[in-house]
Amino acid sequence: MNQLAAEKSPYLLQHAGNPVNWYPWGKEAFAKAKEEDKPIFLSIGYSTCHWCHVMAHESFEDEEVANLLNQHFVSIKVDREERPDVDAVYMAACQALTGSGGWPLTIIMTPEQKPFFAGTYFPKHGRYGVTGLMELLEAVGQQWRQNRQGLLRAGEELTGFLQRQQREEPEETQPRWELAEQAAALFQKGFHPVYGGFGKAPKFPTPHNLLFLLRFAAWDQKQGPLAEQALFMAEKTLEQMYRGGLFDHIGGGFSRYSTDEQWLAPHFEKMLYDNALLAMAYTEAYHLTKRPLYKEVALRTLNYICRELFLKGGGFACGQDADSQGEEGKYYLFTQKEVLSVLGSEQGEAFCSRFGITPQGNFEGKNIINLLSCPNFVQEPPEFGEMRQRLYVYRLARTPLHRDDKALTSWNSLAIAALARAAWVLEQPEYLNIAQVGHRFISENLKDEAGRLLARWREGQAAYQGTLEDYAFYALALMELYTAQGRAEDLLEAEEVANTMVALFEDKDNGGFYLYSRDAEQLISRPKETYDGALPSGNSAAALVFSRLSRATGKTAWQEKAQRQLAFVCGAAAAYPPGSSFGLLALLETLSPSWELVLCTQNEEDWQQLQNILWAVGPKNGFILVKTSQNQERLAKIAPFTQPYPIPTGEGQCYLCKNGTCMQPQTLSQLANLLQC
Repeated sequence: MNQLAAEKSPYLLQHAGNPVNWYPWGKEAFAKAKEEDKPIFLSIGYSTCHWCHVMAHESFEDEEVANLLNQHFVSIKVDREERPDVDAVYMAACQALTGSGGWPLTIIMTPEQKPFFAGTYFPKHGRYGVTGLMELLEAVGQQWRQNRQGLLRAGEELTGFLQRQQREEPEETQPRWELAEQAAALFQKGFHPVYGGFGKAPKFPTPHNLLFLLRFAAWDQKQGPLAEQALFMAEKTLEQMYRGGLFDHIGGGFSRYSTDEQWLAPHFEKMLYDNALLAMAYTEAYHLTKRPLYKEVALRTLNYICRELFLKGGGFACGQDADSQGEEGKYYLFTQKEVLSVLGSEQGEAFCSRFGITPQGNFEGKNIINLLSCPNFVQEPPEFGEMRQRLYVYRLARTPLHRDDKALTSWNSLAIAALARAAWVLEQPEYLNIAQVGHRFISENLKDEAGRLLARWREGQAAYQGTLEDYAFYALALMELYTAQGRAEDLLEAEEVANTMVALFEDKDNGGFYLYSRDAEQLISRPKETYDGALPSGNSAAALVFSRLSRATGKTAWQEKAQRQLAFVCGAAAAYPPGSSFGLLALLETLSPSWELVLCTQNEEDWQQLQNILWAVGPKNGFILVKTSQNQERLAKIAPFTQPYPIPTGEGQCYLCKNGTCMQPQTLSQLANLLQC
């Protein structure tokens, strides 16, 4: 047993029985490296990572590898989901040295944490031109003994490069609609017209790209060919991802990415953040187009989250592994014989015909269930739902998938936001109840005594200071909760969270926000992430937070924050606009025709009627405040401009402002026509 047995991370605990003398990231490991004059071998991954498992089985469970590591290195394991700050710094080092990155991330560095070698997966022994871990460790060990100064110099140079890169700030750029047009046009260049998606295999869903395209299509004032193409790209991608094996047609939810351009063969791990963001994209598509297919996929995705990832304590687990019994995808694959035995010959043959199941299979002799060859994939006969349920029950008897059961504030916030939005757009009030439970979970379990956010909870223990993503995503979740239920408390908390975020992460001199706080552990660099990759960046999310707070509150301070953060995001987007697609949502909200509405009422039914109106008009660029006799004092704290608005004794009154111009009070029955314009 090494030094990981007392940790809470499922990933670190997977390695607690390794013969490698692993240490968690911390002072003890660094002190040992200095005392024994050894370089540090840093390995970063996560518990549902397939290639992390492969490298563990090949190397970290191997006595030969362990002997080399224990003799010549101090070895540290980091869960990248627990410590996104550490991961970001050393992933940047890997990308600088190799031009790419990924997990498992392998770093060799000095006792002062300065990296001089970086890579990802290494087999135990070299093959096909790939360096083996044994050879690498022997070479580095020899170099450390014979050419120490060269390695130290390399570590200094790379650290200096990362620090200089950090100081190369994007110039703040005046927000302009052309950036959104450039992003849409560049998406068009990489778009696959037959299978949807962008770029070549492997293909990632990247749902915030689709959210951007949907909003651009809805709000572009020209409504010309580019807007039409944006909607086509989004819809085609949403359809094809659903039709392929990326979507789990038996249990719902989406896998991490597709290994082919058709979306047929996925990498089978399922992540909370992917599914939360994809649920948002399908919900948005349904709100815009009213196509039942998108509602169905959103429901099945959210039902997967609530059924498979919901924790007893009230939060949501990080995800599920791709592997079972040592084989990737084994849990999800079916033979034709299995399907026929579960469903019977008549129903089984119909199911196999619809879902592309054949005797020879489409993946290593078995079948990934898909709808790629089904011409009428939109219309599912009613009996197929019951068939899918029977196959789901059958599948449950297989060896269960490993579930990473820690709860992260950032990813939980995305799930809360998705559930809250879906509650009213999809007319599923039970989702709001689950979102409220998720909100209470964060409030009760992921805040310290001072009220600051913590990053991770597992088995009753919360740890690690929250990063920018934790604060920005949580603030967005609170505003989605407000939109769904109209509680002034949610907006008040969102403002409090945003104020704390500004105090802890803002770069007042150069603009933007750092990844980790001013009083957190200071690493060899302090990055500002602006690229919207697998997850939206914290800076992009912050731009949205400030944009919405400025509209909700009417406060000059938030308007100024919104303007400066959007200028920072636009500066980062200028080089490659598609890389800031989530940040450009703030641009769309700022520059598109907009409205703000205050509903003053004594009648709870008015809120439901207003929700119905908003559902009918689609995803317009608006923000709503609800004022009642019960919440007027709390609302005045967050939105002082609402104080003079009287609360009627009879029919509710709507105070509508469009594009900076306020209108006469309207009744709800008059409101729908005004919002359609």
